[in-house]
Amino acid sequence: MKEQLYDELLNIKTSGDQKEFNKSFHYHRYEPTPYHALEKLFTKYELKDSDRIVDFGCGKGRLNFYINHLYRSSVVGIEMNETLYQEAVKNRNRYLEKYKDQQGRIHFQCCLAQEYEINPSDNRFYFFNPFSIQIFMKIINNVLCSVETVGRDVQLILYYGSDDYIFFLENQTPFELKEEIILHGLYEKDDSERFLIYRLVY
Repeated sequence: MKEQLYDELLNIKTSGDQKEFNKSFHYHRYEPTPYHALEKLFTKYELKDSDRIVDFGCGKGRLNFYINHLYRSSVVGIEMNETLYQEAVKNRNRYLEKYKDQQGRIHFQCCLAQEYEINPSDNRFYFFNPFSIQIFMKIINNVLCSVETVGRDVQLILYYGSDDYIFFLENQTPFELKEEIILHGLYEKDDSERFLIYRLVY
């Protein structure tokens, strides 16, 4: 019910999972972050309208529209699947019919996540377990290279973060765990039902 209400509020269509499966084991099936999980995340974690959030494996763009509506932050969705990317673009057009003042703050790119060129304004990065550790490592390396050029406060938001992601971040990068947000009622049955916030420490 909540899924439908939020989609109607935002004038978008994001329900449903990915029908076809990716041939490569590196890329996982698209599934949107549940709205109830986003509600929980953003009662504990705040963004500013000056933040620019990149959602890797954005699918139809649910997170992007939710964040933009809540905080007026700039958002970038990266999606390799052409069909899902086109759905995200349609959703952007519908969203902007209702929220015209957000034109220019919502962007989507159809490309492989590791090929996305990190913008110097990008400072928050969201991952809902979209791909293998090998690709995650490449993206984190891209982020770190960008920060070497333009220093800034950078944070990662992981939902359903895999053990490989966590081990890599905590043992091979300058990122440190800043906060853990548990989805009570779900976490007790599945300890992946949580958000992990990592902050880059210089």
